[in-house]
Amino acid sequence: MTAEKIREIVSKMTLEEKASMCSGADFWHTEAVERLGIPASMVSDGPHGLRKQDQEGDHLGVNESIKAVCFPAGCGTAASFNRELLHQMGETLGEECQAEGVSVILGPAVNIKRSPLCGRNFEYYSEDPFVASEAAGALIHGVQSKNVGTSIKHFLANNQETRRMSSDSKIGERALREIYLAAFEGAIKKEKPWTVMCSYNKINGKYAAENHKFLTEVLRDEWGFEGYVMSDWGAVNSRVKDLQAGLDLEMPSSGGSNDKLIVGAVQSGELPERVLDMAVARILNIVFRYEENRDKNAVFDRDKDHEMARRVAQETIVLLKNEGVLPLSEKDEIAFIGKYAKTPRYQGGGSSHINSHKITSALDEVKDMANVTYAQGFDDKEDKTDEAMLAEAVEAAKKAKVAVIFAGLPDAFESEGFDRSHMRMPDCQNELIARVAQVQPNTVVVLHNGSPVEMPWVNQVKGIVEAYLGGQAVGGAVCDILFGKVNPSAKLPETFPLKLEDNPSYLFYIGERDKVEYREGIFVGYRYYDKKKMDVLFPFGHGLSYTTFEYSNLRTDKDTMKDTDTMEVSVDIRNTGDIAGKEVVQLYVADKESTVIRPVKELKGFEKVELAPGETKTVTFRLDKRAFAYYSVKIQDWHVETGAFELMAGSSSRDIRLTKEVTVESTVKIPFVYTTDTTVGDVKKDPRAWEIAKTLIKKDLFGGEEEGSAASEAITDEMNEAMERYMPLRGPVSFGAGSVTMGDVQAVVDKLNALEEG
Repeated sequence: MTAEKIREIVSKMTLEEKASMCSGADFWHTEAVERLGIPASMVSDGPHGLRKQDQEGDHLGVNESIKAVCFPAGCGTAASFNRELLHQMGETLGEECQAEGVSVILGPAVNIKRSPLCGRNFEYYSEDPFVASEAAGALIHGVQSKNVGTSIKHFLANNQETRRMSSDSKIGERALREIYLAAFEGAIKKEKPWTVMCSYNKINGKYAAENHKFLTEVLRDEWGFEGYVMSDWGAVNSRVKDLQAGLDLEMPSSGGSNDKLIVGAVQSGELPERVLDMAVARILNIVFRYEENRDKNAVFDRDKDHEMARRVAQETIVLLKNEGVLPLSEKDEIAFIGKYAKTPRYQGGGSSHINSHKITSALDEVKDMANVTYAQGFDDKEDKTDEAMLAEAVEAAKKAKVAVIFAGLPDAFESEGFDRSHMRMPDCQNELIARVAQVQPNTVVVLHNGSPVEMPWVNQVKGIVEAYLGGQAVGGAVCDILFGKVNPSAKLPETFPLKLEDNPSYLFYIGERDKVEYREGIFVGYRYYDKKKMDVLFPFGHGLSYTTFEYSNLRTDKDTMKDTDTMEVSVDIRNTGDIAGKEVVQLYVADKESTVIRPVKELKGFEKVELAPGETKTVTFRLDKRAFAYYSVKIQDWHVETGAFELMAGSSSRDIRLTKEVTVESTVKIPFVYTTDTTVGDVKKDPRAWEIAKTLIKKDLFGGEEEGSAASEAITDEMNEAMERYMPLRGPVSFGAGSVTMGDVQAVVDKLNALEEG
């Protein structure tokens, strides 16, 4: 529908009708206005499956939804590093939404994994904003290709569940721009989601729902977002302020109470009616976009989509460790141990919980293999060792050639609504793994979890497979990996630290009452661990294969570029093994010398390439200004400092294979503002400036003691040099014995600033 037609409809609406359009009709529908032909429009939870509730609605998955297909959660799909795969998953979800009459699926969720403790990490993609944004963009593109909308969420800085409806995220502007906003920015600019969902929390003292800076100035004015902003369920705090800030749709329904506030505000002149009209127009634009592109022939083929879920899961499973124990042979005696072999934990709890139409476990997949035995090993209803179960598991492991333990985190350990209190697995599971490994040297652990765990047994087992929360087909996909039917190709989209205390947010996560300080700033995940040169359990980007890859010939189309140009970077990848495989080639960029504090390196590109044995392919990246820039608070924009940068191509953040140095020239100069507090050392960085300022400095400024005296021995040349370097320009007033006045200093400062401006 054209913008003109929508404006015409809005002009015919009563004030009360317009106000009601800005609130849900119920838990899942927008309001209808039958006399004007405006239909109700249904939204549904997601993003890794359709949680459509036909009857009584709720936000936390308490009431049952329709039978649907559960795909791998975001923690896993990000590990695929495969944009095309996520696009295909999005297409499938879009087709399902069309078949079920759903106009917008509520996702993807791109909040940064600031801490392993966040209860909702299973739904989020990564600790790295580039990975999160690219994964989200691919899913959005796929869903919306079917004329179904997405709602990228939760905007902004919703990084914990504790007090999530009232907590105040205190974040510096550089961290906001480089980490937390960046996760949304690329996906919104490139893929244009139909809607954005704002979060519950405050950002630097103001609730997201009433934050004009982010909902309007950044989201719409800077990024060009044209859809509507909806609230997270119950995130509206002050309806009129929220509407003025840019929050268009309140969800769920407030039963008309907030509609009356809007009407009253317009009538009193507090709220300009044009603001309300604009919000209604945005909502109607999306309502009619879906309505006019309804596919009445769409079919929700659950069995077909189950197989698609399995294909996705195959590329979300990360092979963390393999000391020659994998892949397994179907001829060998194998013990499957652990409750999750029979009843896998394959999804998280809360608003994304899918009512799966069927579930394939690993035990289901090997039911026709007579040489596979099963022992439950543990129960996850409570963290308590069952000696009988443990003895049975140990006995089964003894008799087998290989023991595969299916372990991880139970539902009670991670879910929407609460945060984890530690990073450990249940003690009973750790004990099971340790006891089995004592009697069976060929032990493999398969993990079902939504975020990192500590692994006290890491050196006692030969293989570790991170299955994440792999969706309803995870059992089949895990067996495909274990038995070598599929070559593992996933990589970690997050760092696994050795212990929780190593995490950069550890001291301040959760915060004090409602205040949460992000004191680690831009140093989230690998940015912190690399800067600190810390050992980790498994690094960001890590993931093994059953084949090997060789990197060679890292090259660029130019060695020097201006920040207004782009640079093409290419690298050759060869499969040097005996079987076909896929490699995720990662490109990091490092600023060799910067005047601002920056990470050691940052991921700026990744591509997944499939190679037959012996085959070589060229992978190419295109880097622009943002790949080299940091966010300058001074100029309120992205800035590149002229200088050398190192390009690093690797298989993980800690497995860099090739490097190349290039130079980037800045076309923007940030003026340096001189004051009387500017140090001599800073002035000396510009020879022209020093020529002006050196008249203030005398050689004997810090004393002219005779050579050989005790005083002269105490003041070394190094000390003199350092004292001068760090002395402010006003220093000679104190040390110059009256030879320099503040007037003299200010005159020099004025000349320096005139030089800078000229």
